[in-house]
Amino acid sequence: MSAAATAQGPDQSRRGTTFAATTLLVPILLINAIGFMLPVANLAVISVSEIRSSGAMTGGWSIAKWTTVATDPFYWELLANTVRTSLIVTILTLIVSYPIALCLHRMSGAWKSILLVLVISPLLLSSVVRTYGWIAILSDRGLVNSALAALGAQEPLRLMFNQNGVIIGLTEILMPYMILALLAGFGRLDPRVEEAAATLGAPPYRVFWRVVLPLSLPGVALGSLLTFVLAISSFITPKLLGGGRVFLLATEVYDQAIVTLDWPLAATLSIIVLVVFGLALAVYTRILRQIG
Repeated sequence: MSAAATAQGPDQSRRGTTFAATTLLVPILLINAIGFMLPVANLAVISVSEIRSSGAMTGGWSIAKWTTVATDPFYWELLANTVRTSLIVTILTLIVSYPIALCLHRMSGAWKSILLVLVISPLLLSSVVRTYGWIAILSDRGLVNSALAALGAQEPLRLMFNQNGVIIGLTEILMPYMILALLAGFGRLDPRVEEAAATLGAPPYRVFWRVVLPLSLPGVALGSLLTFVLAISSFITPKLLGGGRVFLLATEVYDQAIVTLDWPLAATLSIIVLVVFGLALAVYTRILRQIG
């Protein structure tokens, strides 16, 4: 009898642990289903719906919008431009943010707190406000071109209403997210490993390249994923700094949904954005497996 009870004990314990874990997961599963899965399913339904010229749904079904997106070169170019711009923003943000995050990680005391507050403080402002700030800086009579004119420049640099302005604005706006993600990944950095490499005669650049950078790759991957996703879904900054001349998926979704009232096409493009998100997440997972 005691042997049977002993045999049943571990099984009952495992079932109890599984039940507790499932119970704890129920709230987040419900939130995920209501806040994500149902809206995505609704987008899928709208993308295959028929509409009248006025934008009203007819109740019929059609894959015409998917066919249009698949066969029209404009949408392929739109997708390519969106991915290309997001990748450029991600790379530039990583290059600018990495030294700041590494400096923050190695600092201590009051200066670290002060610098961390300075890094986080832009998040307290709306992206609209920050984008208008960049308009004041990058316009033909803004801070940059005024300084260049004082130095003798004859023509102002075209930094507004083009892709250059969008890239500059998004890079600055997404820097806090990249820095915070890098800081989360710098937990693997051990100063003793760097000291050991230096003791063995490695110069500083080799210590960074062979020790610091490999150990910080999980943070780099996380920050790059986060920045890429935020860049590809950004609307306010491309709309204002692009001036309607920079066509990205997010701005096109807005135009189709609000301006032309073509909700099925807007839903189709939105699903394509989600597919790009999924591909980015798959690449991130693969990179983590390789460096883990």
